[in-house]
Amino acid sequence: MQEKIIQQGAEAIISLENNNIIKNRIKKLYRIDFLDKKLRKSRTKSESKIMGKLKSIINVPKIIETKDNQIVMEYIEGKKLSDSLDNLKNKNEIAEKIGNEIAKLHDNDIIHGDLTTSNIIYVENSNTSSANHDELKNSLVISKKLNNFKVYFIDFGLGFHSKRIEDKAVDLHLIRQALEAKHFLYWKQLFESIIKGYNPKDKDKILEQFKKVESRGRYKNH
Repeated sequence: MQEKIIQQGAEAIISLENNNIIKNRIKKLYRIDFLDKKLRKSRTKSESKIMGKLKSIINVPKIIETKDNQIVMEYIEGKKLSDSLDNLKNKNEIAEKIGNEIAKLHDNDIIHGDLTTSNIIYVENSNTSSANHDELKNSLVISKKLNNFKVYFIDFGLGFHSKRIEDKAVDLHLIRQALEAKHFLYWKQLFESIIKGYNPKDKDKILEQFKKVESRGRYKNH
C-alpha cells in the first residue's frame, strides 16, 4: 500500500501506509539545525514513552517502532469524534466515558496537553453485533455496565508528566473549550457528562482549580 498523507499540521505529518500510522515531526527552519534535531528526537521519544505507558491504562494506538523523528503505530479504524460526535445518539454516554479516561490519565500524572475531540477516535464494538440476540437482551451487564464502544486517545505530542493540580485543570479547560468551539449545540450537556465520568482521586481540588482557570480565560477575553 502506497503511503498516503492524511494530515499535515505545524508539528508533524501523519501518513497511512500498510495499515500503520506514521508520524514524522517536521523540521523547523527557524531553529538552529542541531537544536532542531535534538528537540524533535526528544519530543518523539517522550511521546512514544507516554503512549507505551498508557497502553495498559487507556485505549491508545500500539507503538510499533520509534526512530529519531518518527513514530510508527497501529491504525485505529474508527470515527474522529470532532466529525461525528454531534450525530451519535449515545453522545452523552461517550462523553462520560471520555471523562472516565481523562481521570485515568490524571491519576497516573499524565497530561494530554491537547485534549480535543479531534484527538479522540470512536470505535463501535463489533463483538456485540455477532453475539446471541437473547443473550444481549437478557444481560444487564452488557446493556448497562459494558459500553458497546471504545474511545481511543491519540496525539500525545504535547503530553507530559505532572502531579500539578493546575496542569490537570488546564486539560479540562482545553476539552471544554474544544466542545464549545466544535460542538456548540451540545457542548454544555457533553461537558456535564465528561465531569460526571471524571472521578480522579483529586477531583475536588482539580475542579476547584478548573474554575480559577476558567475565570482567568474569561478575564483575558474582555
